[in-house]
Amino acid sequence: MKAFTYERAKDPVAAARAAARPGAKFLAGGTNLLDLMKIEVETPTHLIDVQDLGLDRIEKTKEGGLRIGAFATNTALAADERVRRDYGVLSRAIVAGASGQLRNKATTAGNLLQRTRCPYFYDTNMACNKRKPGTGCSAIGGYSRQLAVVGSSNDCIATNPSDMNVAMRVLDAVVETVNPEGQTRAIPIADFHRLPGNTPHIETTLQPGELITAVTLPRPIGGTHIYEKVRDRASYAFALVSVAAVVQKDGTGRVALGGVAQKPWRVEAAEAAMPQGAKAVTATLLADARPTQDNAYKVPLVERTLAAVISQARTA
Repeated sequence: MKAFTYERAKDPVAAARAAARPGAKFLAGGTNLLDLMKIEVETPTHLIDVQDLGLDRIEKTKEGGLRIGAFATNTALAADERVRRDYGVLSRAIVAGASGQLRNKATTAGNLLQRTRCPYFYDTNMACNKRKPGTGCSAIGGYSRQLAVVGSSNDCIATNPSDMNVAMRVLDAVVETVNPEGQTRAIPIADFHRLPGNTPHIETTLQPGELITAVTLPRPIGGTHIYEKVRDRASYAFALVSVAAVVQKDGTGRVALGGVAQKPWRVEAAEAAMPQGAKAVTATLLADARPTQDNAYKVPLVERTLAAVISQARTA
Protein backbone atom coordinates (compact mmCIF):
# COMPACT_ATOMS: atom_id res chain seq x y z
CA MET A 1 0.00 0.00 0.00
CA LYS A 2 1.34 3.41 -0.95
CA ALA A 3 1.59 6.22 1.60
CA PHE A 4 -1.31 8.65 1.89
CA THR A 5 -2.51 11.52 4.08
CA TYR A 6 -5.79 11.51 6.01
CA GLU A 7 -8.36 13.94 7.36
CA ARG A 8 -11.79 13.79 8.99
CA ALA A 9 -14.31 15.96 7.19
CA LYS A 10 -16.29 18.45 9.29
CA ASP A 11 -19.18 19.05 6.89
CA PRO A 12 -20.29 17.84 3.43
CA VAL A 13 -19.14 20.91 1.49
CA ALA A 14 -15.71 20.88 3.13
CA ALA A 15 -15.44 17.18 2.30
CA ALA A 16 -16.34 17.83 -1.34
CA ARG A 17 -13.86 20.68 -1.53
CA ALA A 18 -11.07 18.49 -0.16
CA ALA A 19 -11.95 15.65 -2.53
CA ALA A 20 -11.71 17.90 -5.57
CA ARG A 21 -7.93 17.87 -5.23
CA PRO A 22 -6.07 15.46 -7.54
CA GLY A 23 -5.47 12.09 -5.90
CA ALA A 24 -8.08 12.55 -3.14
CA LYS A 25 -10.77 9.98 -2.31
CA PHE A 26 -13.67 9.76 0.10
CA LEU A 27 -13.48 7.07 2.79
CA ALA A 28 -16.66 5.73 4.40
CA GLY A 29 -16.96 2.02 5.23
CA GLY A 30 -13.88 1.29 3.12
CA THR A 31 -14.91 -2.30 2.36
CA ASN A 32 -14.01 -1.90 -1.32
CA LEU A 33 -11.54 1.00 -1.37
CA LEU A 34 -9.15 -0.35 1.26
CA ASP A 35 -8.96 -3.75 -0.43
CA LEU A 36 -8.07 -2.06 -3.71
CA MET A 37 -5.48 0.12 -2.00
CA LYS A 38 -3.74 -2.95 -0.57
CA ILE A 39 -3.14 -4.35 -4.06
CA GLU A 40 -2.43 -0.86 -5.50
CA VAL A 41 -5.32 -0.84 -7.93
CA GLU A 42 -6.42 2.31 -6.11
CA THR A 43 -3.57 4.62 -5.06
CA PRO A 44 -5.09 7.77 -3.52
CA THR A 45 -2.68 10.28 -2.05
CA HIS A 46 -5.25 11.70 0.37
CA LEU A 47 -8.29 10.19 2.12
CA ILE A 48 -11.22 12.24 3.43
CA ASP A 49 -13.09 10.35 6.14
CA VAL A 50 -16.80 11.17 5.80
CA GLN A 51 -18.24 8.76 8.37
CA ASP A 52 -18.90 11.45 10.99
CA LEU A 53 -21.03 13.79 8.87
CA GLY A 54 -24.33 12.52 10.26
CA LEU A 55 -25.53 11.33 6.86
CA ASP A 56 -26.77 7.98 8.09
CA ARG A 57 -30.43 8.56 8.90
CA ILE A 58 -33.37 6.95 7.10
CA GLU A 59 -36.31 9.35 7.06
CA LYS A 60 -39.73 9.63 5.47
CA THR A 61 -40.05 12.29 2.76
CA LYS A 62 -42.97 14.69 2.48
CA GLU A 63 -43.89 12.92 -0.78
CA GLY A 64 -44.34 9.64 1.10
CA GLY A 65 -41.09 8.01 0.10
CA LEU A 66 -37.84 7.46 2.00
CA ARG A 67 -34.64 9.46 2.15
CA ILE A 68 -31.67 7.22 2.92
CA GLY A 69 -28.52 8.89 4.23
CA ALA A 70 -25.46 8.17 2.13
CA PHE A 71 -23.66 6.49 5.01
CA ALA A 72 -26.50 4.36 6.33
CA THR A 73 -25.01 0.90 6.56
CA ASN A 74 -26.30 -1.97 4.46
CA THR A 75 -27.36 -3.74 7.65
CA ALA A 76 -29.37 -0.76 8.92
CA LEU A 77 -31.02 -0.22 5.54
CA ALA A 78 -32.00 -3.85 4.99
CA ALA A 79 -33.37 -4.15 8.54
CA ASP A 80 -35.38 -0.91 8.52
CA GLU A 81 -39.06 -1.77 9.06
CA ARG A 82 -40.22 0.66 6.35
CA VAL A 83 -37.80 -0.76 3.81
CA ARG A 84 -38.80 -4.33 4.59
CA ARG A 85 -42.51 -3.46 4.36
CA ASP A 86 -42.62 -1.07 1.38
CA TYR A 87 -39.42 -1.75 -0.56
CA GLY A 88 -38.90 -5.45 -0.02
CA VAL A 89 -36.87 -5.91 -3.20
CA LEU A 90 -34.22 -3.57 -1.76
CA SER A 91 -34.01 -5.37 1.58
CA ARG A 92 -33.76 -8.75 -0.18
CA ALA A 93 -31.08 -7.54 -2.58
CA ILE A 94 -28.89 -6.17 0.20
CA VAL A 95 -29.13 -9.35 2.27
CA ALA A 96 -28.18 -11.36 -0.84
CA GLY A 97 -24.88 -9.47 -1.04
CA ALA A 98 -21.61 -9.87 0.84
CA SER A 99 -21.45 -11.22 4.40
CA GLY A 100 -23.04 -9.99 7.62
CA GLN A 101 -19.75 -8.50 8.77
CA LEU A 102 -19.31 -6.53 5.55
CA ARG A 103 -22.92 -5.33 5.56
CA ASN A 104 -22.35 -3.95 9.06
CA LYS A 105 -19.69 -1.64 7.64
CA ALA A 106 -20.58 -1.06 3.98
CA THR A 107 -22.59 2.07 3.21
CA THR A 108 -25.30 3.05 0.77
CA ALA A 109 -23.07 5.51 -1.11
CA GLY A 110 -20.17 3.07 -1.14
CA ASN A 111 -22.40 0.41 -2.65
CA LEU A 112 -23.41 2.79 -5.42
CA LEU A 113 -19.70 3.31 -6.18
CA GLN A 114 -18.52 -0.30 -5.97
CA ARG A 115 -15.80 -1.11 -8.48
CA THR A 116 -16.04 -4.10 -10.79
CA ARG A 117 -14.87 -7.55 -9.73
CA CYS A 118 -13.45 -8.33 -13.19
CA PRO A 119 -10.32 -10.45 -12.49
CA TYR A 120 -8.28 -8.42 -14.96
CA PHE A 121 -9.14 -5.18 -13.17
CA TYR A 122 -7.77 -6.71 -9.96
CA ASP A 123 -4.57 -8.03 -11.60
CA THR A 124 -2.14 -5.16 -12.06
CA ASN A 125 -0.02 -7.31 -14.38
CA MET A 126 -2.82 -7.39 -16.96
CA ALA A 127 -4.04 -4.71 -19.35
CA CYS A 128 -7.22 -2.99 -18.19
CA ASN A 129 -8.73 0.17 -19.64
CA LYS A 130 -10.77 0.67 -16.49
CA ARG A 131 -7.71 0.62 -14.24
CA LYS A 132 -5.29 2.27 -16.68
CA PRO A 133 -6.96 3.94 -19.68
CA GLY A 134 -5.57 3.10 -23.10
CA THR A 135 -3.83 -0.14 -22.13
CA GLY A 136 -6.44 -2.50 -23.59
CA CYS A 137 -8.91 -5.02 -22.18
CA SER A 138 -7.48 -8.43 -21.30
CA ALA A 139 -10.98 -9.77 -20.67
CA ILE A 140 -11.83 -9.49 -24.37
CA GLY A 141 -10.47 -12.72 -25.73
CA GLY A 142 -9.62 -13.84 -22.20
CA TYR A 143 -11.60 -15.47 -19.40
CA SER A 144 -15.01 -13.80 -19.42
CA ARG A 145 -17.44 -16.26 -17.84
CA GLN A 146 -18.77 -13.78 -15.25
CA LEU A 147 -18.56 -10.63 -17.37
CA ALA A 148 -21.00 -8.47 -19.36
CA VAL A 149 -23.24 -9.66 -22.17
CA VAL A 150 -24.98 -6.35 -22.90
CA GLY A 151 -24.04 -2.67 -22.84
CA SER A 152 -20.35 -3.53 -23.25
CA SER A 153 -17.90 -2.02 -25.72
CA ASN A 154 -14.69 -2.83 -27.57
CA ASP A 155 -12.82 -1.31 -24.61
CA CYS A 156 -14.48 -3.03 -21.64
CA ILE A 157 -16.81 -5.94 -20.79
CA ALA A 158 -16.81 -5.55 -17.00
CA THR A 159 -19.94 -5.78 -14.85
CA ASN A 160 -21.29 -3.80 -11.92
CA PRO A 161 -21.09 -6.13 -8.89
CA SER A 162 -23.68 -4.51 -6.60
CA ASP A 163 -26.94 -6.22 -5.63
CA MET A 164 -28.28 -3.06 -4.01
CA ASN A 165 -27.87 -1.06 -7.22
CA VAL A 166 -30.15 -3.41 -9.15
CA ALA A 167 -32.95 -2.95 -6.63
CA MET A 168 -32.42 0.82 -6.55
CA ARG A 169 -32.79 0.86 -10.34
CA VAL A 170 -36.07 -1.04 -10.33
CA LEU A 171 -37.40 1.34 -7.65
CA ASP A 172 -36.42 4.51 -9.60
CA ALA A 173 -34.22 5.84 -6.81
CA VAL A 174 -32.67 9.31 -7.02
CA VAL A 175 -29.10 10.08 -5.89
CA GLU A 176 -28.59 13.39 -4.08
CA THR A 177 -25.18 15.10 -4.13
CA VAL A 178 -23.33 18.25 -3.13
CA ASN A 179 -20.32 19.70 -4.97
CA PRO A 180 -17.31 21.73 -3.74
CA GLU A 181 -19.22 24.99 -4.29
CA GLY A 182 -22.09 23.82 -2.10
CA GLN A 183 -24.46 23.27 -5.02
CA THR A 184 -26.77 20.26 -4.80
CA ARG A 185 -28.34 18.13 -7.47
CA ALA A 186 -30.57 15.07 -7.81
CA ILE A 187 -29.50 12.35 -10.26
CA PRO A 188 -31.99 9.67 -11.32
CA ILE A 189 -30.42 6.26 -10.76
CA ALA A 190 -30.97 5.52 -14.46
CA ASP A 191 -28.48 8.30 -15.27
CA PHE A 192 -26.03 7.74 -12.42
CA HIS A 193 -23.97 4.81 -13.76
CA ARG A 194 -22.35 5.03 -17.19
CA LEU A 195 -21.81 2.37 -19.82
CA PRO A 196 -18.13 1.87 -20.72
CA GLY A 197 -18.01 3.21 -24.28
CA ASN A 198 -14.43 4.30 -24.92
CA THR A 199 -13.99 5.69 -21.38
CA PRO A 200 -14.63 2.70 -19.09
CA HIS A 201 -12.63 4.31 -16.27
CA ILE A 202 -15.40 6.92 -15.91
CA GLU A 203 -18.06 4.85 -14.17
CA THR A 204 -20.59 7.44 -12.96
CA THR A 205 -21.83 10.91 -13.83
CA LEU A 206 -20.33 12.39 -10.65
CA GLN A 207 -18.07 15.39 -11.11
CA PRO A 208 -14.69 15.81 -9.33
CA GLY A 209 -15.26 16.23 -5.60
CA GLU A 210 -19.03 15.64 -5.79
CA LEU A 211 -20.22 13.88 -2.64
CA ILE A 212 -23.26 11.62 -2.42
CA THR A 213 -25.37 12.79 0.52
CA ALA A 214 -28.49 10.63 0.22
CA VAL A 215 -30.59 8.34 -1.94
CA THR A 216 -34.31 9.03 -2.20
CA LEU A 217 -36.95 6.41 -2.93
CA PRO A 218 -40.34 7.48 -4.33
CA ARG A 219 -43.65 6.49 -2.79
CA PRO A 220 -44.12 2.71 -2.47
CA ILE A 221 -45.56 1.10 -5.59
CA GLY A 222 -46.96 -2.03 -3.96
CA GLY A 223 -46.93 -5.35 -5.75
CA THR A 224 -44.83 -8.42 -5.07
CA HIS A 225 -41.16 -7.62 -4.53
CA ILE A 226 -38.66 -10.30 -5.53
CA TYR A 227 -34.87 -10.44 -5.80
CA GLU A 228 -33.49 -13.63 -7.34
CA LYS A 229 -29.73 -14.10 -7.51
CA VAL A 230 -27.94 -16.89 -9.37
CA ARG A 231 -24.35 -17.43 -8.24
CA ASP A 232 -21.68 -20.09 -8.05
CA ARG A 233 -22.14 -20.72 -4.33
CA ALA A 234 -24.83 -20.04 -1.78
CA SER A 235 -23.18 -17.14 0.05
CA TYR A 236 -20.65 -14.36 -0.41
CA ALA A 237 -20.54 -14.64 -4.19
CA PHE A 238 -21.28 -12.07 -6.86
CA ALA A 239 -24.20 -12.58 -9.22
CA LEU A 240 -23.79 -14.41 -12.49
CA VAL A 241 -27.31 -13.15 -13.17
CA SER A 242 -29.75 -11.44 -10.80
CA VAL A 243 -33.31 -10.24 -11.29
CA ALA A 244 -34.98 -7.50 -9.25
CA ALA A 245 -38.69 -7.34 -9.95
CA VAL A 246 -41.86 -5.70 -8.69
CA VAL A 247 -44.90 -7.49 -10.10
CA GLN A 248 -48.50 -6.29 -9.77
CA LYS A 249 -51.57 -8.51 -9.48
CA ASP A 250 -52.48 -7.97 -13.14
CA GLY A 251 -49.08 -9.31 -14.24
CA THR A 252 -47.59 -5.94 -15.12
CA GLY A 253 -44.43 -4.84 -13.40
CA ARG A 254 -40.84 -3.70 -13.46
CA VAL A 255 -37.64 -5.67 -13.86
CA ALA A 256 -33.92 -4.90 -13.67
CA LEU A 257 -30.96 -7.23 -14.14
CA GLY A 258 -27.64 -7.54 -12.38
CA GLY A 259 -24.52 -9.42 -13.46
CA VAL A 260 -25.00 -8.66 -17.15
CA ALA A 261 -23.72 -5.09 -17.69
CA GLN A 262 -21.55 -2.33 -16.25
CA LYS A 263 -24.68 -0.74 -14.79
CA PRO A 264 -27.92 -2.17 -13.42
CA TRP A 265 -29.74 -3.18 -16.61
CA ARG A 266 -33.31 -2.03 -17.05
CA VAL A 267 -35.13 -1.46 -20.34
CA GLU A 268 -38.53 0.01 -19.57
CA ALA A 269 -39.85 -0.91 -23.02
CA ALA A 270 -39.39 -4.59 -22.15
CA GLU A 271 -41.71 -4.31 -19.16
CA ALA A 272 -44.77 -3.94 -21.38
CA ALA A 273 -44.31 -7.64 -22.20
CA MET A 274 -44.39 -8.81 -18.57
CA PRO A 275 -47.89 -10.35 -18.85
CA GLN A 276 -46.67 -12.32 -21.90
CA GLY A 277 -43.94 -14.05 -19.92
CA ALA A 278 -40.17 -14.23 -19.53
CA LYS A 279 -39.30 -15.04 -23.14
CA ALA A 280 -40.97 -11.89 -24.47
CA VAL A 281 -39.39 -9.70 -21.80
CA THR A 282 -35.91 -11.15 -22.30
CA ALA A 283 -36.09 -10.65 -26.06
CA THR A 284 -36.26 -6.87 -25.54
CA LEU A 285 -34.08 -6.70 -22.42
CA LEU A 286 -31.18 -8.42 -24.18
CA ALA A 287 -31.92 -7.40 -27.77
CA ASP A 288 -28.44 -5.87 -28.10
CA ALA A 289 -26.56 -8.61 -26.24
CA ARG A 290 -23.03 -9.39 -27.40
CA PRO A 291 -22.02 -12.39 -25.29
CA THR A 292 -18.65 -14.09 -25.52
CA GLN A 293 -18.23 -17.83 -25.94
CA ASP A 294 -17.59 -18.07 -22.18
CA ASN A 295 -20.68 -16.18 -21.02
CA ALA A 296 -23.28 -16.91 -23.69
CA TYR A 297 -25.03 -19.06 -21.07
CA LYS A 298 -26.18 -15.84 -19.37
CA VAL A 299 -28.78 -15.09 -22.05
CA PRO A 300 -30.90 -18.23 -21.46
CA LEU A 301 -30.12 -17.97 -17.74
CA VAL A 302 -31.76 -14.53 -17.64
CA GLU A 303 -34.88 -15.95 -19.26
CA ARG A 304 -35.07 -18.91 -16.87
CA THR A 305 -34.45 -16.76 -13.81
CA LEU A 306 -37.05 -14.22 -14.89
CA ALA A 307 -39.52 -17.05 -15.55
CA ALA A 308 -38.99 -18.29 -11.99
CA VAL A 309 -39.54 -14.77 -10.65
CA ILE A 310 -42.79 -14.30 -12.61
CA SER A 311 -44.03 -17.72 -11.48
CA GLN A 312 -43.19 -16.88 -7.87
CA ALA A 313 -45.03 -13.56 -8.13
CA ARG A 314 -48.16 -15.22 -9.50
CA THR A 315 -48.36 -17.59 -6.55
CA ALA A 316 -47.44 -15.01 -3.89
